[in-house]
Amino acid sequence: MSDQTDGATKRERVEKSDDEWKQELTADEFYVTRQHGTERPFTHPYNDEKAEGTYKCTCCGAALFRSEAKYNSGTGWPSFYEAESDDAVSEHKDRALFMVRTEVRCAACEAHIGHVFPDGPEPTGLRYCMNGTALKLEPDSDE
Repeated sequence: MSDQTDGATKRERVEKSDDEWKQELTADEFYVTRQHGTERPFTHPYNDEKAEGTYKCTCCGAALFRSEAKYNSGTGWPSFYEAESDDAVSEHKDRALFMVRTEVRCAACEAHIGHVFPDGPEPTGLRYCMNGTALKLEPDSDE
């Protein structure tokens, strides 16, 4: 039985072996996204980033969050109150570290991107606390 808590699996799946991911990702990106690691708080530039655009998955490039939903949570990690779309991320029970949390993964490639907590701002009340290492910001173009 899967620990997945939502049905966000509409996106085309991206599946690669660990060796393939290691060839494409930096050591830090692999650790965070494929080995479910966490970067230290207040260390990634995206924590303070103000540019408008789309935050995409470091691994597969899928759109995950929009800058309009980003806010300063004070936690030291880039935080968002909602995902880019209903099928952008999937949620899974995380029982590591002797607690139960909700892990957030890219719905396309299952990259670990962070956790979601029920203490965020309106309109959703959610705090998607993400690892900046798991994201790539694609700035909006000046059309």
